[in-house]
Amino acid sequence: MSNVKALPLLEPEGPDAVAPCCPPLSERPFTAEEAERTARMFKALGDPVRLRLFSAVASHEGGEACVCDISDVGVSQPTVSHHLKKLKEAGLLTSERRGTWVYYRVEPSVVAAMGQLLAVR
Repeated sequence: MSNVKALPLLEPEGPDAVAPCCPPLSERPFTAEEAERTARMFKALGDPVRLRLFSAVASHEGGEACVCDISDVGVSQPTVSHHLKKLKEAGLLTSERRGTWVYYRVEPSVVAAMGQLLAVR
């Protein structure tokens, strides 16, 4: 048995729910369901605009960013919102509305699990 934590489920059942998804790549082959869940996450990061937005949120002071602070990625505001929605659906970001603005945070448990998933032992 490995002491490496499994990747959290990319579609939590509750606001803070995290369920095991997938083992590290070096532990055993993925099942079809595990591969599907993990692929959704990597697919979300496979777009350059999404990767830039994800990086902007992750590196922003305080660990969160208002959409107004990260929307300068060379696409329209509706396109930024679309990409942020895809990152949220993949479980990579969480958001909170404060007045007229939405603030985004990287979901730390999922990002940590991504690192564990890719760790080769």
